[in-house]
Amino acid sequence: MSCVIFGAGKIARGFIGHLLYLSDIPFVFVEKASGLADLINERGAYTVNVLGNNEKSCEVKGAKCLKYDQKEAIMNAVAEADVVFNAVGGKNLQEIVPFLTGGIEKKSRNGGNINFITCENWKKPADVLHEGIRAQISEEAREYFETKVGITEAVILRSGIDATQEQKEQDPLWVNVQDYWKLHVDASRLVGQLPNILGLHLIDEFGGFLERKFYTYNAANGTTSFVGALLGYTVLSDAANDERIVKLLEGVYRETSAALCKKYGFSSEEQFAFTRGSLNKLQNRVIVDTLERNARDPLRKLGPDDRLVGSARMVESFGIRPESLATGIAAAIYYTNDEDSSALELRHMREDKGVNYVLENVCKLDVNGELAGLIRKKIDYLKKEGMIHE
Repeated sequence: MSCVIFGAGKIARGFIGHLLYLSDIPFVFVEKASGLADLINERGAYTVNVLGNNEKSCEVKGAKCLKYDQKEAIMNAVAEADVVFNAVGGKNLQEIVPFLTGGIEKKSRNGGNINFITCENWKKPADVLHEGIRAQISEEAREYFETKVGITEAVILRSGIDATQEQKEQDPLWVNVQDYWKLHVDASRLVGQLPNILGLHLIDEFGGFLERKFYTYNAANGTTSFVGALLGYTVLSDAANDERIVKLLEGVYRETSAALCKKYGFSSEEQFAFTRGSLNKLQNRVIVDTLERNARDPLRKLGPDDRLVGSARMVESFGIRPESLATGIAAAIYYTNDEDSSALELRHMREDKGVNYVLENVCKLDVNGELAGLIRKKIDYLKKEGMIHE
């Protein structure tokens, strides 16, 4: 029994690798960043610090990592694995398809099932991998791919937080994590059985669980991050405890919950409990997470299918007016950070070409449509409140 983890970032090390280590399941990371891969191989271990529950913290030992230029070794590792996880970031999924395809082709000659589990905050990441592999797989391995390979999704609710400078000096691979232990996986697309992984929670009717997480947790996170930045906060939990943001978040939860209950038939009580989990996570001061990290890359986060505009469009499609979400979008459009190339590009776009240009070319909205009009009204409101300065 063995596993491969594509990516060696905070979620890969601090959640997937952590759970596998505690489950006594051997694994290897595959990492694009050569320096990070070298560090893992040199040290062979790293610290996982469970915030607020230090007795559960541990050192993950026996860590090893393959680099992207070790293509044959990566494909061999995939071929020998029972489960392959990926936490590389949704926009990087296509990069790993050739490795997965080559590994599947090798595996097809040896026989046995293999499952791939995506661990991404991304829309339908399993479909991205499935379509990519299907387009590249050889004819000889096609039947094996269609019958013996499972490609499914996990919803990641544990946060991985950057280590402090003091922690990095002690262990440059140190990762701080939330005290959350469930790995939610869509069971309907698995082939055969998964190994006995600590925290594994198989969901037979996965349905809208991924969208539910995205439109509840990510929409609230985005709203807190961008409005919090306008209010001058630097720590996410501090912003989430501000009464003005709490009131706004209640509106966001109300809007997304109403739409999700209509779409998937969740009970209002069940969905309310889900929103409390999201709010408690945001407000937990033990989790010292920066607003900068959460607001990073605003051009992507203002995309038509992402946490704010995507949520607002979904809410609108069920006849619900996304008043609070529109406020979050308005704040995001005015996010500034001179150290973030995406934020710089957004600012230049807004200042040189105007808000309507951003709405049309980044958010992909009809500038004459109802949602775009609502966002402009919220921009005026934030200016009136002294939160946006021009």
